[in-house]
Amino acid sequence: MRRAPLALTVLIALIGLAVLPVVTPSYYASLMIPFFGYAIVLAGKLGITSFEIVLLAVMLSGALVAVPIGLFCVRYVGIFFGMLTLAFGMLFYSFLFKFYHLTGGDSGMRVPRMNILGLELSQYNKIEFLAGPFYYYGLALLIIAAVMMWRIVHSPFGLHLKAVRDNARKAEYLGVHVHRVRLAAFVISAAYGAAGGAMLGFRVGLADPELVYWTQSGQLVFMTVLGGFSNFFGPIIGAFAFTLLQDQLQSLTQYWRFILGAVLAVIVIAFPDGLAGLADGLRRTRAGTTA
Repeated sequence: MRRAPLALTVLIALIGLAVLPVVTPSYYASLMIPFFGYAIVLAGKLGITSFEIVLLAVMLSGALVAVPIGLFCVRYVGIFFGMLTLAFGMLFYSFLFKFYHLTGGDSGMRVPRMNILGLELSQYNKIEFLAGPFYYYGLALLIIAAVMMWRIVHSPFGLHLKAVRDNARKAEYLGVHVHRVRLAAFVISAAYGAAGGAMLGFRVGLADPELVYWTQSGQLVFMTVLGGFSNFFGPIIGAFAFTLLQDQLQSLTQYWRFILGAVLAVIVIAFPDGLAGLADGLRRTRAGTTA
């Protein structure tokens, strides 16, 4: 019975996203692409024209790079883990910024327009392409990625992850290989992040080293806190809300970062479970009132 309202909510959200390009200007539809996937695109150097090949290549590359880094980082938790991953991120940022002939340096690497599903779709200009075919392509990738993650979370491996998160020592006593589980989660996260980076680079037409700067990680954390990480759909809601909120604030004031910070502070203090938790609380309150 609990799954019925959730399934209905997800269905309504998907229908809303599907009709968005029809009922809103093209700009808002193309704006949703970063929401679908917030990585280095290889197409500019290798002449690859298929976005699916690029997507698989960056996900595999991200996973392979994450393995040696994860072997070192997963031995630590809390602030130590955060600082280590931040340090490695800055190392990669420096590499991308300094090796100009390979990455384009501060100018970035140009990402040419590629075909999707074998279709060139040359009849569309860039805005029409982003607001039309690529919008639905990104939506489909979002659904596939969400379904895959749902299966992971609700698998025995997902239960191991929850056990390690709640009490790593107790999980180890129960036979869970804590470091292996953390490493697997680290690698999966890298693959997802690489896919999102490829989509974002494709949208703007440029693989900018700034995409690997630590502030990008901060934005992802902001999205997670905004949506709430106690609910599976919380980060997705947070990404959606953050994308719209940032765009509107940037158009209204140059102090948009201050307002975003204030919003985050209010949510952390007043609604620690985020927007998804707030919605769950309102639903439970309403159900109790009607009962």
